[in-house]
Amino acid sequence: MLHTPYYLIDKTKLLRNMEKIAYVREHSGAKALLALKCFATWSVFDFMADYMDGTTSSSLYEVRLGREKFGKETHAYSVAYSDGEIAEVIDNADKIIFNSISQLNRFADQASGIVRGLRLNPMVSSSSFDLADPARPFSRLGEWDVAKVEAVMDKISGFMIHNNCENADFGLFDQMLGDIETKFGSLLSRVEWVSLGGGIHFTGENYPLDKFCARLKAFSEKFGVQVYLEPGEASITQSTTLEVSVLDTLFNGKNLAIVDSSIEAHMLDLLIYRENAKVSPNTGEHEYMICGKSCLAGDVFGEFRFENKIEIGDRISIQDAAGYTMVKKNWFNGVGMPSIAIRELDGTERLVREFDFNDYVSSLS
Repeated sequence: MLHTPYYLIDKTKLLRNMEKIAYVREHSGAKALLALKCFATWSVFDFMADYMDGTTSSSLYEVRLGREKFGKETHAYSVAYSDGEIAEVIDNADKIIFNSISQLNRFADQASGIVRGLRLNPMVSSSSFDLADPARPFSRLGEWDVAKVEAVMDKISGFMIHNNCENADFGLFDQMLGDIETKFGSLLSRVEWVSLGGGIHFTGENYPLDKFCARLKAFSEKFGVQVYLEPGEASITQSTTLEVSVLDTLFNGKNLAIVDSSIEAHMLDLLIYRENAKVSPNTGEHEYMICGKSCLAGDVFGEFRFENKIEIGDRISIQDAAGYTMVKKNWFNGVGMPSIAIRELDGTERLVREFDFNDYVSSLS
């Protein structure tokens, strides 16, 4: 038995997402790139590569990881490239997407040997969190002035437009894509490819895949472009758990259970967005607040219901723990970092990475 805590990637569950991505690719003509900012656990890249077209990145290290571990097509994007990294980015990318006209003009000649693109900001999004809203007031993410973009069209062959955030509403996606067509139509008809970014939850339950495929295909045909999607969360949703064990229980007005993990260290987005973890089933007469082991007072996974009273040593599976977890885990408090394990299609489980004191020490100086 593996020692907790550890992230457990279930390939059978991952396969469900991959098959939906493959369906969209086949029926829409769109290509799908794994968004490494969300999930970069390369031990399953060989499995995912059979269903996807490559990777998209947000930094030099991500584009290198995509090239070296995933293969296939690599898209490089960054909010801003530095002089010291741009050459290495170009060496590892098939396409480079610049965030601003300023960056495009600065590095266009240096990047003349690969395909170049520019990020557009339609100034509308589906995000309910200002923190994650690419169209928030005074956003630095992409260009919005059509006249200014017109002046650099000779330097690019495509656009990246990312304004969906955890959007499971096809109607809203359709509406926002219509806004993009209206605002940028004169530009879209002059390029060869358009990436619509990530944040579209099309692998979720009951999502109208056929309508989605038809809409993508119509967009592609209208402007004569190759469409790209950049699924991050959609690639790995519901595929992974964080396995933890109960270390202690106490009562302080509520039943509390302390586990051998931490949201600040191991599921940071729960803290950032003030969200609860997911536990299934969440039923029963015994209610507990599941707490992390760090010294942060608000290190709490959430309150859940259990069929039985929780005892020290019990195992709890935190659901949907792949996205923005392993790429954000940290050594806060020196809390032991979860291992990474994979459950194969035949049900066997294997450990692929452990972290120990030497990893902690080597992350510091």
